[in-house]
Amino acid sequence: MADVNTTPARGSDDWAVQTADTIERLIETVRSNTSDRLVSVARLVVFGLVAAILGTVALVLFCIFLVRIMDSYIPSGVWVVYLVLGGLFTLAGLLLWQQAWKRPARDH
Repeated sequence: MADVNTTPARGSDDWAVQTADTIERLIETVRSNTSDRLVSVARLVVFGLVAAILGTVALVLFCIFLVRIMDSYIPSGVWVVYLVLGGLFTLAGLLLWQQAWKRPARDH
């Protein structure tokens, strides 16, 4: 004869444990969909601000370095260095301004 399991089937061993596990899984899912994403966004904002501040400081220090180096190599006063760098920064600003207002080409 075939082996037949004659013990009564149990739907659940302990419904309290299953309910607690279900609640725990639900809370973990909600937490992973809200808090973890919020922490990731907060980190992105903080690191972005730190990078922007450090980039600004580096740019200012580079400009100071550039003025001092150019002043030591150009024999006349520092006003010539300011004029040259002002012209370069103005040209760079105009190019960036032109790129900002350029419309993308439309295909008809």
